[in-house]
Amino acid sequence: MSDGQALFAVLRQSADADTVAAMERLIGTAPDADLCRVNVFDFARRHNVGEDEVIAAFLHAARIGLFEMSWNVLCPGCGGVLDSNASLKSVRCEEYVCALCAAGYEPTLDEMVEVTFTVNPRIRRIAAHDPDSMPMWDYARQIFWGSGIDLPTDNFDELIDEITLDAVELPPGGKAILSLQLPSDFVIVFEPVTHAARFIDVKGEPTRERQNLSLVFNNLRSPTGTMELRPGPLRLQLENQTSRRTLPGIWIANDRMHDLLGRRKRFLTAKRLLSNQTFRDIYRTDTLDIDQRLKITSLTFLFTDLKGSTELYERVGDLVAFDLVREHFRILHEIVAAESGAVIKTIGDAVMATFPTPDRALAAALRMRQAMRALNDVHGREDLLLKIGIHEGPCLAVTFNERQDYFGQTVNIASRVQGLAVSQSILATASVVDHPQSTDLLERNGQKPMVQSQALRGVASEVAVYEIP
Repeated sequence: MSDGQALFAVLRQSADADTVAAMERLIGTAPDADLCRVNVFDFARRHNVGEDEVIAAFLHAARIGLFEMSWNVLCPGCGGVLDSNASLKSVRCEEYVCALCAAGYEPTLDEMVEVTFTVNPRIRRIAAHDPDSMPMWDYARQIFWGSGIDLPTDNFDELIDEITLDAVELPPGGKAILSLQLPSDFVIVFEPVTHAARFIDVKGEPTRERQNLSLVFNNLRSPTGTMELRPGPLRLQLENQTSRRTLPGIWIANDRMHDLLGRRKRFLTAKRLLSNQTFRDIYRTDTLDIDQRLKITSLTFLFTDLKGSTELYERVGDLVAFDLVREHFRILHEIVAAESGAVIKTIGDAVMATFPTPDRALAAALRMRQAMRALNDVHGREDLLLKIGIHEGPCLAVTFNERQDYFGQTVNIASRVQGLAVSQSILATASVVDHPQSTDLLERNGQKPMVQSQALRGVASEVAVYEIP
């Protein structure tokens, strides 16, 4: 039995069978490009398997060594990879600069950090394992651009021909001279390996006189500059002073280029993964460094607590009460995971969970309430009375008490809202109820939330709180 076969036998014990079979076919027969930075949502769609099952399977596959997981910082403008990391711990808090877009961005885990999976070279070696040997445009597709850029597969070469004047491969220490005819367009000399760019604003009367420009590529990311040239001949001198191959190209920043870079598709974000139960179960504390503070612009928090748990222990005894509370935790964990969320921690009889979107948290809350009612019916008494609060907003991903956690006013408000809840009630803020998918969910259920303005401890102004009937 080969290493790959042995690892797949292990994977089948913890992951969905259909997903594992599709993954095994992928490694066995797919072209190299399909095994580099796999987009899990593309994989799920192509193989007709569930997204959560695919995420879980790739996480388990990365844990045992079938795939390597990568956390890539993306430019929100062009979709290029600004930094690639084997761990979220390596993602910096400070600004990342994209030379192609001439813009800097402070990373957020919502849309600027993607998580992809590349086959382990011990299982199958592919071209991307040696990126310096890849053809130029294969490098651009598989290494420079992230998995959220929806690049065409049928006419990609034709599009590249339309938006580039020329391109060249420079070995370490190499030099080249290109003779170009500049059009009356905005032109960018861009090098994706060192992520360097020079903008050329081509305007004015055409000239027959040769214009000259020299560019040197090194490991220092100098500021992107703009210069003016006239339409006409250009002698472009290029020099690579790095220890790696460089791939400078001369791009025409026209509508075709913007259309190409504007084609986007869904990809697995760091936020989505941090709110995935399988990820938290596998990686637990090995996510962020203790001093890291990474921003999330929108995350939904759900808090639960049991009403009268002290009286429950007094009424039915410690042993019965413990079994009831443990069953309640099991059910809540299952519901959170089924709605693409994750349990962050339990505090006494309370649960704190996160969800990527408000509608998933609301759907989980409704299922939790129904599940507790069903459990009470089985026991013939109202032992488990759940109180639920939900809020959505920005927060920080941090490490606290040796585990990945969240910090910020959004967390505080969600907890305070839960504190207002009474027996079997679900309370949510406007940011949850007004979310389009939440509105659709409530309308389908025929539920009309009732709003009250409430004062919350630690919050200056009153907050609109909705009770879900």
